[in-house]
Amino acid sequence: MPQEDKSWGSRLFHTGNYSLLGLICIVAIIPFVYIVSMSFASPEEVAKGGLLLVPSKFTLGAYKYIFSTGTMVRSIGISIYVTVLGTLINLLLTSLMAYPLAKPHLRGRRPILIMVLVTMLFSGGLIPTYFVVKAFGMINTYWSLMIPSAISAFNLIVLKNFFQQIPDGLEDSAKMDGCNDLGILFRIVMPLSMPAMATFGLFYAVGHWNTFFSAVMYMNDAAKFPVQVILREIVLLSQDQIGNSTTQQDPTDYLPQTIRMASIVVATIPIVLVYPFLQKHFAKGVLLGSVKG
Repeated sequence: MPQEDKSWGSRLFHTGNYSLLGLICIVAIIPFVYIVSMSFASPEEVAKGGLLLVPSKFTLGAYKYIFSTGTMVRSIGISIYVTVLGTLINLLLTSLMAYPLAKPHLRGRRPILIMVLVTMLFSGGLIPTYFVVKAFGMINTYWSLMIPSAISAFNLIVLKNFFQQIPDGLEDSAKMDGCNDLGILFRIVMPLSMPAMATFGLFYAVGHWNTFFSAVMYMNDAAKFPVQVILREIVLLSQDQIGNSTTQQDPTDYLPQTIRMASIVVATIPIVLVYPFLQKHFAKGVLLGSVKG
């Protein structure tokens, strides 16, 4: 530890800093602990009210209730499909557009960048967007959840800046070996940009997993609803009859609160499990692509 860090004032500062950060972490974690505890608590314990952090009796009744039919399982499968395929489309199209824009010699580069920046401030509006999606025949298809949001202007600009930091000598060497532009992008540029690709992949994946408004607007078939729409029906509309009540012992054995909390846990866990694998690339990917313009 440096000499200046051994002073009384420095130790006091670090103690106060760590205490404040610890308090903020506790305040942020308590709601999640409360939701998980409520989902495993018995109806009798939930009916008592109060802050429940550790249930005295664990029960899986709420989870059995929401999984008693295939509605929740089907919606989770739909969300996983849309998230995986949509994220791949996002990364592919964003990279294909960011790579040429990273080249200063590209003709029309500045007007294209201006048009991209304009989309960050203005949009065509809800009704024109709906008509465009309808004109392409994507209504009531999963493509309507992926194609309209295929490229994020912000992610495109940051990824372009990231590509600009890659030495030109690597690309020149690849061209001397007979590699074309697409080969350079997929074999050299993208592998070297894994921190940025992982970061924006996480951004895109979270956006697809949390998609709600697009599904409500473009989907007419309830069997194609993703998990967030089903979660909305349970949490906001109190439509907790997602399970088949004829197969349950007694519907009064399950409180709406426990069913809602269990639904939130089920809808949150898959995307939360992905984050630890990408966390090490998260800050590095954003910072490296945003330092230089």
